[in-house]
Amino acid sequence: MKKHVPVHPAWLGGLPVLAAPLAAAAETAAPAVAPAAAIAQLNTGDTAWMLTSTLLVILMTLPGLALFYGGLARSKNMLSVLVQVFVVFCLVSLLWALFGYSFTFSGQGLFFGDANKLWLKGIAPDGLSGVLPTIPEYVFVAFQGTFAAITVALIVGAFAERIRFSAVLIFSLLWFTFSYVPIAHMVWGGGLLARDGALDFAGGTVVHINAGIAALVGAWRVGRRIGYGSQAMMPHSLTLTMVGASLLWVGWFGFNAGSAGAANGVAGLAFINTVLATAAATLAWLVLELLHKGKASMLGAASGAVAGLVAVTPAAGFVGPLGAMAMGLLVSPLCLWGVSGLKRMLGADDACDVFGVHGVGGIAGALLTALFAAPALGGMQPAEFSIAKQLWAQAQGVLVTCVWSALVSLLAYQVADMLVGLRVDEDSERQGLDIASHGERAYHH
Repeated sequence: MKKHVPVHPAWLGGLPVLAAPLAAAAETAAPAVAPAAAIAQLNTGDTAWMLTSTLLVILMTLPGLALFYGGLARSKNMLSVLVQVFVVFCLVSLLWALFGYSFTFSGQGLFFGDANKLWLKGIAPDGLSGVLPTIPEYVFVAFQGTFAAITVALIVGAFAERIRFSAVLIFSLLWFTFSYVPIAHMVWGGGLLARDGALDFAGGTVVHINAGIAALVGAWRVGRRIGYGSQAMMPHSLTLTMVGASLLWVGWFGFNAGSAGAANGVAGLAFINTVLATAAATLAWLVLELLHKGKASMLGAASGAVAGLVAVTPAAGFVGPLGAMAMGLLVSPLCLWGVSGLKRMLGADDACDVFGVHGVGGIAGALLTALFAAPALGGMQPAEFSIAKQLWAQAQGVLVTCVWSALVSLLAYQVADMLVGLRVDEDSERQGLDIASHGERAYHH
């Protein structure tokens, strides 16, 4: 695969790395160090913003994602969804510190980094990040760890209401190790896709496509819920889903604007783009519902908002405000089809439409980034930017992520099935996982 510098000379994903050192790293496998690192100095403003962004991404997961998924589940499975999201966040946070960070951001391999920072060894409280030289490395570790945790937690929504809790943990450990870590390294750690010029500001491929494909495979592998297709399986609390979606939106400002790595103009651009793309996608989804069903729903508004957030994630620091709005308008029809027509075609019981929103929206966002990053369309790339070349780089990133995640997911689900079994028994599923798996109820009537 041809190695060349990403088309935006100052950014690799959402992480600031100058072009010349990156090109040298691609050719010599030496660590990429920006000239700024030679005069690295703690910036308290950048550090405060990155700490705040880290907190906001935690808010996305706990409680945002948990409540969003929990409200979509039936009442007898509410707590099981909350527990799965909560515990997956805890598990991945530990795995990230033990080995995930090292194999993602230490070293210059094509697919994995190296073991130089296992157990976070060699990192000191006053040590600055080599990637973001104005903030402490511990802050960078924590920020990136929240991305890892929410990515794995996203998958929970696909197989909700019928999977064994122990199987969730085994799958999460394996999938994090062999799918999240290498994809993150390939895109953000100077690996294969970064060297090919793929743009992913805050996680279109690393987070959303990666998790969306794993969710689709999981929905197929775990199987349909009892009564799926013949019984109504309505969300038990759209109020909680709306609260969860709102917390996701608020937290997403840390997700996208925090990926600028500093309190600067790029963070401001990502911030406003996160507002505009989400607002446009929400309104577009509701208009489509009005035309098709005659009514605009709260679930539609929440789904549209998440679709817009997903789509703008890879582009947040690369496109202009009008481009962000256009991306929001374009992604809603695609994701609405993803959770309806495409879902029926695939025959997958994706309980919370993880693939339909995150998978489809992530693919659309990654490809549209190549279009709206162009300066002629208000994007922030240099004048020599080529839409065709960038679209090819984005397509390669999408394809590699889809195939890699699918293969790892199949193996991880298979191992979990062999060790403990993927699915609860029929009586437990009918009773509900709150009681059957956790011995407690979300509600007492």
